Amino acid sequence: MTPLVSILIAYPAPSPYLDESLAGIAKQTYRNFEVILLPNAASGRQWPEWCVEIPTGKLRPAEKRNMGIAKARGEIIAFLDDDAWPVEAWLEKAVSHFAKSEIVGVGGPGETPLNDPFLAQMSGRVYENVLVSGGYRHRYRAGAPGETDDWPSCNFFVRTDAARQLNGFRTDYWPGEDTYMCMELTKTLGKRIVYEPGALVYHHRRALFLPHLRQIGRYGLHRGYFARHFPSTSRRIGYMMPSLFVLGLIFGGAGAAFLSCLRLPYAIGVACYLLATLAASVGKCPYIWLLTWLGVMATHVTYGVRFLVGYFVQRLPGEVQRFDHPSERK
Repeated sequence: MTPLVSILIAYPAPSPYLDESLAGIAKQTYRNFEVILLPNAASGRQWPEWCVEIPTGKLRPAEKRNMGIAKARGEIIAFLDDDAWPVEAWLEKAVSHFAKSEIVGVGGPGETPLNDPFLAQMSGRVYENVLVSGGYRHRYRAGAPGETDDWPSCNFFVRTDAARQLNGFRTDYWPGEDTYMCMELTKTLGKRIVYEPGALVYHHRRALFLPHLRQIGRYGLHRGYFARHFPSTSRRIGYMMPSLFVLGLIFGGAGAAFLSCLRLPYAIGVACYLLATLAASVGKCPYIWLLTWLGVMATHVTYGVRFLVGYFVQRLPGEVQRFDHPSERK
């Protein structure tokens, strides 16, 4: 069984990241694929024969990917971010699972590449931290095979007929459109999504601190909104822990300010948190250790606050936004 795989890459404009991604695709051991490139505007570049470029205009990723789904010739669609490049067995490992009819999707890890700049490496260390990703750590480093009901579209495979049955992605969410699709695939269609650690890509990170925290804020905002409106895969304790921590800091601090009996328990709680995050951030040198520690704490607070905002807002931002992509730098 060698089904055609349509690899969809949505991005604003070409960058060195895209060239790196295409170089990884060119080395695939599984050769029955096409690549559909979805930039804002025509690039005028000469692409490999297995690539087709479809300019989309300035749209969000979900809208771009839906255009790709409509044009895809393959039985399987592989969603890949342009700032991610796959290992040689990426397609081979993922496609092998589709021999089972009940498998509708496959997700693979996105590890931080060794050639990332230092502050991007630090962002990757924060994502991989057990006190940041917890039970979802296998998204950022290869873990044990298993099943999932929620996987990011930076490295995600789905049957084309299932994607079309769902009319593609919801276009009013970003990020979060992939969470909604996975929810429909598993809860509405009753199909299975598996995690394949061998379907590995190397995913470039935003630099610590500000670009990293802007990305974390987007994740928190949308996850909070989903926790309220689509609780089946988003109202989970792991996603809510940073918000509970933030609320504990605020209300615990306020209580300690007025009630002396709460001051010692509050101080002990804060000290335990500081020691736990410090221990979980251990690094090769004090500078790496310190940056990771600060990054973990800043990630908790940013995600926690934005999750709370997302939980209570009536609607999410609908406009196309900048997201620290290399092609956006002037």
